[in-house]
Amino acid sequence: MKNINLGKIGLNASEISLGVMRISNLELCEAAKVIDTAIQNGINFFDHADIYGAGVCEEIFAKAAKEISLKREDMLLQTKCGIRPMDNFRTFDFSKEHILSQVDASLKRLQTDYIDVLLLHRPDTLMQPEEIAEAFNALKYQGKVKYFGVSNFNHMQVELLQKHLNHKLIVNQLQFGIMHTGMIDHGFYVNRKENFAIDHDGSILEYCRLKDITIQAWSPYQMSNPYGVFLDNQNLPELNKYLNQLAQTYNVETTAIATAWILRHPAKMQTIIGSMNPKRITDICKASNITLSREEWYKIYFAAGNDLP
Repeated sequence: MKNINLGKIGLNASEISLGVMRISNLELCEAAKVIDTAIQNGINFFDHADIYGAGVCEEIFAKAAKEISLKREDMLLQTKCGIRPMDNFRTFDFSKEHILSQVDASLKRLQTDYIDVLLLHRPDTLMQPEEIAEAFNALKYQGKVKYFGVSNFNHMQVELLQKHLNHKLIVNQLQFGIMHTGMIDHGFYVNRKENFAIDHDGSILEYCRLKDITIQAWSPYQMSNPYGVFLDNQNLPELNKYLNQLAQTYNVETTAIATAWILRHPAKMQTIIGSMNPKRITDICKASNITLSREEWYKIYFAAGNDLP
């Protein structure tokens, strides 16, 4: 497994990360096997959030890690906060009080003294950057969080927040994959009238590259609309035919090819996978040893229904 330097600040993390949003559905022995499989395949980075399983995911992960005697120094833990469930809806909350309380709760559930990376989970338009800065400063001073980042922010939201912070934002978690390519589509259609020319994200890909912010690609195997997995999807015969052809060429599964497509981008993204199937995790991790050619990369892009001007 290759490593990447998150945010170019010296934090070396596996280029494939395991997201544990579904780990609460497993028995403890199953969860332990999943984590052990990830470690054995070179994954050292685990992505959490306080809302995953209403906190149960963090608890089960901690217990499962102990089951396999996984040392804290041998893993990197990332968690997110800021989405606040209410009675019949949810809201966003970037208040200092909420951030501090949620980090303390995550630390307790994860049975650890510190979190390697804390992300703000989706933008809160009511955020007060000065207040967030106070929370981050306190967490850093107390040794509870080492590094900070965001999730699903556009570039001006990042700029607004970063202006008030003493610490560099090293990560922006964004959905990206073969069938969710808005970050790159508009870049091909500069100065054009087609719908693909619409920039929904404020050139977030280029911005993150300029600012040395690592993009973490989430839901890498999901489509944009209609929502669902594109692999082996009968409605996408051309794409899956070519993915299967490449899978045979590289002697891997199509999940590895879909992951290698993301890793091939020079932005050096980190791919977050969410599988709780040990065999699938092993299959996906083989992507780290694959470098698709430029021709193969573009053929996948075309097979997904895209075109170039």
